[in-house]
Amino acid sequence: MAGDFIDIPAADGGAFQGYLALPEGGKGPGLMILQEIFGVNEAIRATCDYFAEEGYVVLAPDMFHRLERRVDLGYSDDERARAFDFLGRFDFAKAVEDMTATVAHLKGMDAVKGQGKGGATQVAALGYCLGGALAYQAAAHCGVAAAASYYGVQIEKQLHLKDRIECPTVLHFGGADEHVPMEAVEQVREAFADKDHVLVNVYEGAPHGFANRFRDSYDKAAAGMAHSRTIALLRGTMGPGYDLEHLWDMHCYYEFATRDVDATMATMVAQPYVNHIPTMTGGVGYTELHRFYKNHFVNANPDDTALIPVSRTVGADRVVDEMIFEFTHDREIDWMLPGVAPTGKRVRIPLVAIINFRGPKLYHEHIYWDQASVLVQIGVLDAKDLPTAGMATAEKMLDETQPSNTLMERWAESAPAEAAE
Repeated sequence: MAGDFIDIPAADGGAFQGYLALPEGGKGPGLMILQEIFGVNEAIRATCDYFAEEGYVVLAPDMFHRLERRVDLGYSDDERARAFDFLGRFDFAKAVEDMTATVAHLKGMDAVKGQGKGGATQVAALGYCLGGALAYQAAAHCGVAAAASYYGVQIEKQLHLKDRIECPTVLHFGGADEHVPMEAVEQVREAFADKDHVLVNVYEGAPHGFANRFRDSYDKAAAGMAHSRTIALLRGTMGPGYDLEHLWDMHCYYEFATRDVDATMATMVAQPYVNHIPTMTGGVGYTELHRFYKNHFVNANPDDTALIPVSRTVGADRVVDEMIFEFTHDREIDWMLPGVAPTGKRVRIPLVAIINFRGPKLYHEHIYWDQASVLVQIGVLDAKDLPTAGMATAEKMLDETQPSNTLMERWAESAPAEAAE
């Protein structure tokens, strides 16, 4: 999915450009993405494509066009020096005019009209670093439906605008940001303490630029958590809404009922990944994952494999499924028991699946289970002298009245004296 540059009419005459990326269906709520000090570079364009996959019509205006058109810098020392030179000459007042023009342009596009919640034509703002500060200003001045700011610089010096921010807003800060010290973050947090529609999130240990995978400062855990919170903000404010439960159920149907590899892959993004955590099996990217599904998963599970749902949690961009997974070990199961010959034993285990979505498609799956319990049940691990259990783990998951602490030899020592008598 690749976008292209388009012209945006400027408020003071003429035009400037912005990078436009469209969702798969061609329509959706509008999202203005605001650049770092490095211009609308590869990282920003990739971010636009990423949010287009999430279902938004994304436009990243060239905010440096009054200084130099189409600035596109990397992160070397020389390029960084150029970027700070642009920042030093940047006109924030004109920037508000250009953001307002960008919002108006998005709202006027047929792809955006009537695509928000309740048929509203809505646009949100999202920005990084310099763009994070601009997203904050957009929330105050540009009539956006929502705003998300990533490590916005010098927001603590713009707190006089706080009462103008009426739209739902989320502010993301790194706990180890050299450009936004925690003293500044605390000032921001205190200023918005009585504003329930403004959330301030801090990611411990995360540096400046933690959400940019093109930079050495990228922190995948912090970026993932911040993205989920941003998607929750955008979905909750203006949509689009997707039935994630149904999407996941259909994925499982193709995996375990019809055993159709191509149909399974069709429920996923272009480059998905799956990781079965205990055995590190799965695949990254379409080609590898298709190979895995075809040869080692979809057509390799025992015929009596069953998934018994226990609980399900649905968020803005993921589903968490808690289930009982059971089967008869009548063949080598590459993804769960690689290299272990069939034992004919029945296996029943608790299993948790965390499924992340990007728009209406699955992006990745993280699957967890207790491998020791599996090995005990097929008889290749002796639980006699080990703190592990077999099928009892599934039984207790379904019935909390089953005994607890049976593996703890010292459990009896903590019993009250009267109980011991």
